[in-house]
Amino acid sequence: MGLEINRDKTKIISLKHNKSYLDFLGFTFRFERDLFAGTTKYLNVFPAKKSMGNERKALKSMTGSNYCFVPIPDLIKSLNRNLIGWSNYFNFGYPRKSFRQMNNYVRNRLYIHLNRRSQRRFKWPKDISVHKFFDLLGLIYL
Repeated sequence: MGLEINRDKTKIISLKHNKSYLDFLGFTFRFERDLFAGTTKYLNVFPAKKSMGNERKALKSMTGSNYCFVPIPDLIKSLNRNLIGWSNYFNFGYPRKSFRQMNNYVRNRLYIHLNRRSQRRFKWPKDISVHKFFDLLGLIYL
């Protein structure tokens, strides 16, 4: 097929060494010690920092000031579609911490977006929390 190995990009990594990791296809692979036993190490797979940053950029552009005219149900549908696709790809390994960070980021962006939509601040319901309000609007949790 005429393919050649790029010697600059190709390297052999031993993940058994302390603090060594491998970023590949948006995932980070590294050995970490067991949370309970302490001496046993296991391969931890989670979304890479670059993948998290790219998703944050996408969510920030979807909730930016140039989308203030979009109705909230339509905005939440597009956010859900994006989040479901991202979480389906990164649902391999142990992505719980990354998913929790992404949930917090989405809710903060949506909070900022709702307060920015008009010249007056958004009036939040008094008897329910912000998280419950987003849940009632249909925003998913990863």
